[in-house]
Amino acid sequence: MASAAEQLAANFNFGAFTKATELRQRILFTLGAMIVVRLGAFIPMPGINPGALARILDQQQGGVLDVFNVLAGGAVERMAIFALGIMPYISASIIIQLMTTVFPELEALKKEGAAGQKQINQYTRYGTVGLAALQAYGIAFGLEHMGGVVIDPGWAFRISAVITLTGGTILLMWIGEQITNRGVGNGISLIIFAGIVAQFPMMIARSFESARTGAISPLMLIFGAIAIAALVGVIVFIERAQRRLLVQYPKRQVGNKMFGGESSHLPLKLNVSGVIPPIFASSILLMPTTIASFNAQNTPEWLQSIVAYLSMGSPLYLLLYGGMIVFFAFFYTAIVFNPEETADNLKKYGGFIPGIRPGKKTADYIDFVLTRITVVGAIYLAIVCMIPEFLVAYYSIPFYLGGTSILIVVSVMMDTVAQIQSHLIAQQYEGLIKKAKLRGSRR
Repeated sequence: MASAAEQLAANFNFGAFTKATELRQRILFTLGAMIVVRLGAFIPMPGINPGALARILDQQQGGVLDVFNVLAGGAVERMAIFALGIMPYISASIIIQLMTTVFPELEALKKEGAAGQKQINQYTRYGTVGLAALQAYGIAFGLEHMGGVVIDPGWAFRISAVITLTGGTILLMWIGEQITNRGVGNGISLIIFAGIVAQFPMMIARSFESARTGAISPLMLIFGAIAIAALVGVIVFIERAQRRLLVQYPKRQVGNKMFGGESSHLPLKLNVSGVIPPIFASSILLMPTTIASFNAQNTPEWLQSIVAYLSMGSPLYLLLYGGMIVFFAFFYTAIVFNPEETADNLKKYGGFIPGIRPGKKTADYIDFVLTRITVVGAIYLAIVCMIPEFLVAYYSIPFYLGGTSILIVVSVMMDTVAQIQSHLIAQQYEGLIKKAKLRGSRR
């Protein structure tokens, strides 16, 4: 079966695109929103000495700040109003999903449909504000302990930093929701996508400069480009991969007519957890390095030992990184996919998997299949994210977030292309209906 990208490439013509007025407006709105997001990454928060901040951040490369800096599109190194990025919203969403499995009230809201989901989204927004305020205060407190970064330390600076950074996150959250509703693609994912893509020109320039100065071999640069192309191909193949469970619906008689008897399938993605596992794993492993860099002069010896063992590219770091990716892949899949709920929905609408009894047996079978494919998906995530780490550690090829950045970029592009394809098909379908109605009226 051809993908959405292949169908779009086969059926695309500028005539159809120019007729899709709504799609064109959605794309223009999305581009305008992305421009606003990028402008916010260059507006500095008040009370910061940019020169002192740049010098200190240059000394602290390789920590969790680099991860957040890439996801925020370089806003952290400038300490811009969007320095927190959209990560507080993602963290709040994951926390709410965890709480849904624990608290029956939230689980009941989830089952209420659109109204319940609207209330859950509201709780997620409240959680985003709380997490952003806590993180903003932590950043302000940490900046005050960096020599010369804050011009006038004190409560006035902390309050202004909390208001500025929290307001920036809320604005990003609102822009993301507007893109989802009025633009093309998932707004939150596109904001992260824009931040990562904005770093690509600098990464390419640094790679060519390193090859020019002899820091890395030109052959290594070519090998790195081939490795990136191969990673993109693997990501596209795996992200499209599905395990389809056959679902049969029984026949039923209404009057003298027979209805039903159709067969369908239940698609299970090979990688249900997406890009969450590598982001969580890298953030946790780089946390000791970041804590030590904030107060390098008074760092305890035990923390210095941990930082030395967990330095990027070390064998222990790579081993823990791969293991944590696998763990979070299973953990997050268990949160977002409930086999019992899926089995109950199939039973409610009369569907069943051939050879499997409806109810608990079906839930057990779905859980068994999901566990097996999650093993493959987790190994795929670990390999995709660890190969660039090897290249960075042993060949000095700059990859920033490694395979995580490539994974995010490719996944978001595939989802966006799929939405553009669906809009074009809907526009062509509406055109056929209008032509049919006009012909019918002439008759």
